[in-house]
Amino acid sequence: MILVTGGGSGGHLYPGLAAARALLASGLPVTYVGAQGGLEERVLPESGLPFRLIPAGKLSREALRPAEGIKLLRGLQAAWHLVRELRPRVVLSMGGYAGFPAAFVAALGGTPLVVHEQNAKLGLANRILARLARRLALATPLGLPPGLAAKTQVVGYPVREEKHPPAQARAALGLDPERPTLLVLGGSQGSLELNQALPPRLFPLLEEWQVLHQCGLRWEESLKPLERPYYQVRGYVDTPLAWSAADLAITRGGAGTLAEAAYHQVPVLGVPLAPSLDGGAQWANVRFYAERGAARLLASWNGFEAELAPLLKASTRAQMRSRLAELSPAGAAQRLAQVVLEAM
Repeated sequence: MILVTGGGSGGHLYPGLAAARALLASGLPVTYVGAQGGLEERVLPESGLPFRLIPAGKLSREALRPAEGIKLLRGLQAAWHLVRELRPRVVLSMGGYAGFPAAFVAALGGTPLVVHEQNAKLGLANRILARLARRLALATPLGLPPGLAAKTQVVGYPVREEKHPPAQARAALGLDPERPTLLVLGGSQGSLELNQALPPRLFPLLEEWQVLHQCGLRWEESLKPLERPYYQVRGYVDTPLAWSAADLAITRGGAGTLAEAAYHQVPVLGVPLAPSLDGGAQWANVRFYAERGAARLLASWNGFEAELAPLLKASTRAQMRSRLAELSPAGAAQRLAQVVLEAM
């Protein structure tokens, strides 16, 4: 039995599901452990995987709020019973607060632990778990202390490896099959900042381009009135279709979003969250790609036009696509599964 855990956001959950399916292909049973009340509660029942849900308190960078502290203690207790019941041969934690209780309890009990870090900076839960882990798998190279570096392997970020011909993808999305396409992607939940800032800045491009703006289901109704010819607003999009349709994207700085951009070789203008909101993970992610010529980082909306203008040139995008190809995470789920099997 292999136990895979992690969640609280799509950036932790979806690569975990990809890794779990790759591990299933090895012939060993897999159970996924997620958090009660989290995204996992909706997604796991549709995944076809055996799963369990336990309490999980959110770890704070400043101080643990009392209610979250109680959830964390309950989660550790539930995880202890679950690990005793399932007796996994190895645990894979994808990080996030949802991935902490089962991984922490299992590692303290002597079960081999593998930790996967998706961001270009170790998250809080993974900073704790990494020292207990037998192996540490990374989506991108990180500078780490020698003790951690010795057990580290860069495997990439597991993504949904599905591509479509661009014209077919655009047609399936109701877009002009021949028109260059700019994708706005604020993550699975959308981004209020992108929703408010981008439409007026992108309308001048519509003489040549078309825009597919994924705004998040909660904001779809309020943004629909902004639609016009060649500017489509969707609460949610099928991401392999959307990436296949896109020539260019403006996105947040989530690790999964940027890994998908690399897999599909779509140049990105990254607009990361403020470091105070996520500890600087998105800034680190976009900076990693930007330093390699695979993305551009928007530090301030005052510089939007200057950062976007080069990306509208086909020659710039061609250069960036070659850099993105070098960073493609294709095969990451299989590589991560192999690390887990070797840790047993």
